[in-house]
Amino acid sequence: MAFLDIIVFAVYMITVLGIGFYFFKKNKTVTDYYIGGGEMKSLHVGLSVVATDVGGGFSIGLGGLGFMMGLSGSWMLFTGLIGAWLSAVFLIPKVVKQGNLLGFLTFPEFLKHSYGRTVAMAAGIISFIGYLGFTSSQFLAGAKLAVGTFPSLDLNQALLIMGGIALVYTAFGGMKAVIYTDTFQWIILMAGLIFVGIPFAYSYLGGYKAIVETLPQKYFSLQNVSWIQIVNWFVIIVPIWFVGMTLYQRIYACKDEKTAKKAWFIAGIFEYPIMAFMGVILGLFSRVAAAKGVFISDGFETELGMDPEMGMPLLLKHVLPIGLMGLMLSAYFSAIMSTADSCLLAASGNFVTDILGIKHLNKKNITISQIITFIVGGVAIIIATTMKSVLELMLLSYSFMVSGLLIPVLGILISKKSKPKAALSSMIVGGSSTLILTFIGVEIPYGFDPILIGISLSLLTYLVVKK
Repeated sequence: MAFLDIIVFAVYMITVLGIGFYFFKKNKTVTDYYIGGGEMKSLHVGLSVVATDVGGGFSIGLGGLGFMMGLSGSWMLFTGLIGAWLSAVFLIPKVVKQGNLLGFLTFPEFLKHSYGRTVAMAAGIISFIGYLGFTSSQFLAGAKLAVGTFPSLDLNQALLIMGGIALVYTAFGGMKAVIYTDTFQWIILMAGLIFVGIPFAYSYLGGYKAIVETLPQKYFSLQNVSWIQIVNWFVIIVPIWFVGMTLYQRIYACKDEKTAKKAWFIAGIFEYPIMAFMGVILGLFSRVAAAKGVFISDGFETELGMDPEMGMPLLLKHVLPIGLMGLMLSAYFSAIMSTADSCLLAASGNFVTDILGIKHLNKKNITISQIITFIVGGVAIIIATTMKSVLELMLLSYSFMVSGLLIPVLGILISKKSKPKAALSSMIVGGSSTLILTFIGVEIPYGFDPILIGISLSLLTYLVVKK
């Protein structure tokens, strides 16, 4: 990597660290630290939501899907559009009303109001575990990008560097640092993709005719995906908009219902079609490059045997000129860190507020929160060293949280009477059954994801115990 690229990338890193330290001095209470004081504007929150949800994992993951199936991989983020708009209509009005009235900081506190302390504690544990895994997936995404760009680094070294930077500015700055860096990072990512990554790759590969002639036609179709895969994506991803701790923190960060709804509508449009197609197009371009032998110097004569998630980083390394490589690298690290910081803060918030029960509004407890954030981030880095697939780790984390938490949330939205025992039982059965089925490798009929079994068992348990 050229010296100029390193300078560009270093300036970016110093900037995001500077934002974190700036807001370190602004935080006066735990409310400031975890929900930005509840006074954030819709544009900043909306960009933060999409940056968090799409972020690095889906950016690298979308590149992998584009490499494997072409444009059809964009259907995965169509679920983000649906999830954002459904939660804006059905969830936000109730969450904003209760959150502002009672001063909520976390998702389990929303459950606690209806089901009590025990259910909230269980939800805090489930959410903490899920976001710990999610944070690990983002660190792994950053490490893969770094390894593809800096051949001298190995994966574990890259994990320590990327994880360490995200950990520092998140731990010090809290939610305001996260939201404002997300806005900054998302602008960099969009500019990098639209004006640098896609045009330069397109030109390098020889334009439309050369690209179309290199791969089979199915890669340029929206039908190169099974309906079962689309159902799995919908069942895993749409419900996360109803149970995601990072999303509840941003709802609480909005000053009113109108602001929150507007932020969610902004996020949905940015997810699909904007980011969905840009991500898979670069992944498709990377497969074209592999088929043309561009990656021979990297040890890959063809696309066969390549890690699909490594295709896009390798493509960027080959096609971008000096200076722009540093900018594009900053753009993708922006996406990764915008999700990593949010998930890390969510896991920390679950542990401090819901598991330890610390919510007093003073400087001492902010210090405790920062220490916990450092520890959680360190554990996430260790977990990332044991995993190989970014998308697989992300979707596993999603599945665990959704199967354990979705039914109790729907119970609040639909039922007039709260049933704590039914909620707790459904959480335990749903979350544990999905994990067990996943880890022992049970074959689900027709290729459906284990989450379908988990949610079904969770719903059945809720109804039986409620009865």
